This record gives sequence, C-alpha cells and structure tokens, in this order.
Amino acid sequence: MNKRPLSVTIIGCLLAATGAIGLVYHLKELKPQHPFQYDIVWVSLVRLAAIVAGVFMLRGSNWARWLALVWMLFHVVLSAFHSLQEFLVHALLLAVFAFFLLRPPANGYFRAK
Repeated sequence: MNKRPLSVTIIGCLLAATGAIGLVYHLKELKPQHPFQYDIVWVSLVRLAAIVAGVFMLRGSNWARWLALVWMLFHVVLSAFHSLQEFLVHALLLAVFAFFLLRPPANGYFRAK
C-alpha cells in the first residue's frame, strides 16, 4: 500500500474536524418543541457528509475523496447566493482540494486500496 500523502491527511482531518465542530454547533439549535423549524436535519446531514468524507479519505477510500469534492462544490454553489467574498473563499478552497486530491500522489494512494 502507498503511504498516505500529507495533503490527504490534512484535508481528511480538516473535513472530519469541520464536520464534527459544525454538527455540535448546529445541534445546539435543535429545539424539542420545534425539531424541524431550522432545517437542522439537512444541515446535520451536510456536516455528517464532511465527517464521513474525512474519515474514509484517511482510510484510503476513493469514493470519499469524490464526496469531499462534491461537498466543497455544494458550498461553492450555496455561497454564490451570499456574499462575493464567501463565494470566492469557497471557490478557492475547492480549487485547493481539487489540486491536492487529484494529483498523482493522491491518485496512487486511493488506487492502492
């Protein structure tokens, strides 16, 4: 098996941590009286997708890197409806993710599984 590239380790840990922190943060908004008032279910699923992508990327699952890229693309599309600055930040992050996750060392790592 190929050694995991540092870039995959960093992105995987970043995704898992971002998803976990976001999930805890948004679950505080859950109110027993109105459990679906703030679309908490959808937000939680998006956060769980980040956790799953991060953890399984660290384990070498090829589908997880594609989930990570789709997750980031989803944020680019969402941020297009917000400020230009938010859109540009998410687009830059998507470009960085794509650059590192689609390079030959990452391809070799994910192919080895």
